[in-house]
Amino acid sequence: MTRHCHKCGWEWTLAGQPGRSESCHQCGADLRVCLNCVSYDTRAAHQCRDRRADPVAEKHVGNFCEYFDFVRRNWVAASGKDSREEAARAQLKKLFGD
Repeated sequence: MTRHCHKCGWEWTLAGQPGRSESCHQCGADLRVCLNCVSYDTRAAHQCRDRRADPVAEKHVGNFCEYFDFVRRNWVAASGKDSREEAARAQLKKLFGD
């Protein structure tokens, strides 16, 4: 399990947490963002499991959250389209005869 940029998968190898102005060396995306945090959860209120944190509107932009902890995970590249989305589109095409 390693720490990666949420956008391109570049691996963060430095010790400690990235600062607010730290950005990915490969794609330039901010690193201290909700999408890279251990507490980020799309099913939780304000998409954050940490109840002490203030709500953040833009999850992909660097912020000043005191409770940020860079998530360790196996990064998997996005395949472009979600398989559920593709299945739903196929059903609609079949339904309407396209």
